[in-house]
Formats: sequence, structure tokens, C-alpha cells
Amino acid sequence: MISGELGSQLEAYVNELVKSGRYHSKSEVLREGVRLVQEREARLAALDASLARGIADANAGRTKPASDVFDRLEAKYQGQAKDKGR
Repeated sequence: MISGELGSQLEAYVNELVKSGRYHSKSEVLREGVRLVQEREARLAALDASLARGIADANAGRTKPASDVFDRLEAKYQGQAKDKGR
């Protein structure tokens, strides 16, 4: 089991969460915290991978001029606006 010092402010907060009934134990609060950190780290890893793919594409010349992309998006959203106006 991992143990460590949370510091007085975090320790008080954990105790309040348990006291309020939101969590049954300090361990439950800490497990939830670690799960949230794991989820955040997974999202950051996915973002890093997406950025690396984008940079690799740009370095390899697999890009489109911004004006082409903006023109396509403008046409798409104008079409959607017209469809809603019917």
C-alpha cells in the first residue's frame, strides 16, 4: 500500500469528503484521485500522439492551404444554415 503525506489542507479536504458521506474511506478518495489522474494522462498522451501525427504530416508536405479549408468549411456551414431556414 502506498502511503504519503498529503499536507494539512488536502488531508482536511479528504477527511471532509469522508465525513460528508460522499466517500466511505480515505482510501476510496485517493483511489478516485488516482483514477482521475490516469484518465487525464491518457487524454494527454492521445493529444501528444495527435500533435505528433500532425507535425509529421506537415513536415512531409501533407497539408492543404488554409484558404481551401476555410472555403470548404464556409460552404458546409452556409449549406447547413440554408437547410435550417427551410
